[in-house]
Amino acid sequence: MVYSFRMAIPDSASLTADCVARFLRYVTVDTRSDETSSTYPSTPGQLTLLRQLTEELRDLGLSDAAMDEHGYVMATVPATPGREHAPVIGLVAHVDTSPEMSGTNVKPIVHRNYDGRDLALPDDPAAVIRVQDCPALAGRKGDDVITASGLTLLGADDKAGVAAIMAAAAWLVAHPQTPHGPIRVAFTPDEEVGRGTKYFDVARFNARCAYTLDGGDVGDLEYESFSADVMTLAFQGFNTHPGYAKGRMVNAIKMAADFIARLPEGRLSPETTEGYEGYVHPYVVQAAVDRTSVRVLLRDFTRDGLREQAALIERLAQETVEKFPGGSVKATLEEQYRNMREVIDRHPEIVERAAEAMRRTGLAPRIKPIRGGTDGSKLSFMGLPTPNLFAGEHNIHSRLEWTSAGDLARAAEVVVHLCQIWAEQA
Repeated sequence: MVYSFRMAIPDSASLTADCVARFLRYVTVDTRSDETSSTYPSTPGQLTLLRQLTEELRDLGLSDAAMDEHGYVMATVPATPGREHAPVIGLVAHVDTSPEMSGTNVKPIVHRNYDGRDLALPDDPAAVIRVQDCPALAGRKGDDVITASGLTLLGADDKAGVAAIMAAAAWLVAHPQTPHGPIRVAFTPDEEVGRGTKYFDVARFNARCAYTLDGGDVGDLEYESFSADVMTLAFQGFNTHPGYAKGRMVNAIKMAADFIARLPEGRLSPETTEGYEGYVHPYVVQAAVDRTSVRVLLRDFTRDGLREQAALIERLAQETVEKFPGGSVKATLEEQYRNMREVIDRHPEIVERAAEAMRRTGLAPRIKPIRGGTDGSKLSFMGLPTPNLFAGEHNIHSRLEWTSAGDLARAAEVVVHLCQIWAEQA
């Protein structure tokens, strides 16, 4: 990390302590979301944390803090006197954690004054965070590094963002001499399963722009994301008793396997792409001889690229069916989100002010694309331009997830400076 000058934040030690205390409290609540659920939010644990956050916001004196019928929590940090007419800006983070890894009984561990060596997690001897695999970890020597115990994810994605927003709001309330305009805060459910903005009321939020705190390494600033679709391929076969199946059975499992084997090798997959390269990714298979479905993620930074991927997948599926007389396939395409840059490019000041906030915190902003999406991807197209700021999330969606006290504190400091900058430049 490259540092420039750092504008002093009074009581920065207490800001750090508050970030860490909140984070350790939040990660113990199991908020794992569930793509197969028909409820909203998809799991009850999310409501547990959202109610807790509502009470904490009220305890800060934010009298309008409330959770709506869909679980969204919103509140306002009032402007300081004389800054009431500054633009309203929003801060957003999601409370749910990835369905890909257990979030039950998370046991956070604070490795104080980290010594720079590999971190072995105590509940599983095979769970080791190796410095050679995590370049950012080497830069945290002397910091307090936070991990889980080896059996679950940690939940830094995105409880690090939640903690940083809460700590920054608490700091601003406690330091009324810091000038800022009205600040809207929102905590959302079900971001990890693509539903984080399904019922988000942009008009009620009433902000000129917003920032999600849902990013990785310190200094990361992201305002372009993948455009994303998901295609479901339903292969239809014919099942009968296998002892008498000659000339009759059409095995849909074999059809799906043949299709997957046709996907490009060495390219267009998550494990072979980086930067601005897109991919196609089969990630869920529901298999039976009579019918097997394959869900395939399509990811590209352009709409044309998405269309090309969809055409490729349909062509490969049809080639598969031709190999299995009597079989068929139905392809269903669902839009997920689009590249937020299409919107944010029309509002360059939103990104410029975030970059300045990082510089005031002593950081060199690192602008790069998100190889994924955030709530901001959809919010931007809903009329709320929303780039993404770092929150200190590392090795996300895995048992080797980690963050640090310094990462959390710097995220909160960036928020404090960002609020000041919008008031200064009003």
